This record gives sequence, structure tokens and C-alpha cells, in this order.
Amino acid sequence: MGMAEFEGAVSAALEAIPADIAARMNNVSIFIEDDYEPGPGEDSGTVLLGLYEGTPLTERDSWWDAGSLPDRITIFRKPILDMCSCRSEVIHEVKVTVVHEIAHHFGISEDRLHELGWG
Repeated sequence: MGMAEFEGAVSAALEAIPADIAARMNNVSIFIEDDYEPGPGEDSGTVLLGLYEGTPLTERDSWWDAGSLPDRITIFRKPILDMCSCRSEVIHEVKVTVVHEIAHHFGISEDRLHELGWG
């Protein structure tokens, strides 16, 4: 799957987020990159499908809006393509990954996401 089609799958996953939930998302940007690049001190073999970076809504206080940069959600294309054997699997995994990372924006923990089946 090429980048344009993958971007379309991410866009479709975002459009599928219920309107009342999407309306509560605040100051968050979505990016697509080919691969996760582990930082200094991280295991060089780390593979991520998505990554949320920012301050969850549940941790924001009145100080937060004063010049804070947007939260960042990145969806990594190559690991998703590598684990899927067909287009429908890619579309499903993109949706799961997008929901998973947006849930972190709302303050839902990794453990709770696994309990809910979005791990």
C-alpha cells in the first residue's frame, strides 16, 4: 500500500471517530511517518505502530493553554504494513492504532486499553 492510500486509511479512521469525541479533542496534530526512530537510550529494535506525545486532557490545568505546543499522534506506516497480509487488515490495524493513540490523548492508560481490547 502506497503512502497516499495509507493516508486515506488514516483519514477514514479519524472520520470514524464519533463527532462528540472528536469535538473534545484539543490541540492535537496527526502525522504519518514510515518508521519509529528509537531515541538515545532506547532499544534499537523498538517497533511501534503509533505514538502519542503530549499532555493528556486529564492532566491539563489552567496553565496548559498558555503557549503549549500541540500534542502529537504519529502513525507508523511500515510496521503496520509489515504485520498485515492484505488491504483489509491494514485498514483494520490503522483504525485500532488511531483509536489507541487518541485514547491516550484522553488519558486512557495502556493497561486499560488492553483490557478494552484496543491494545
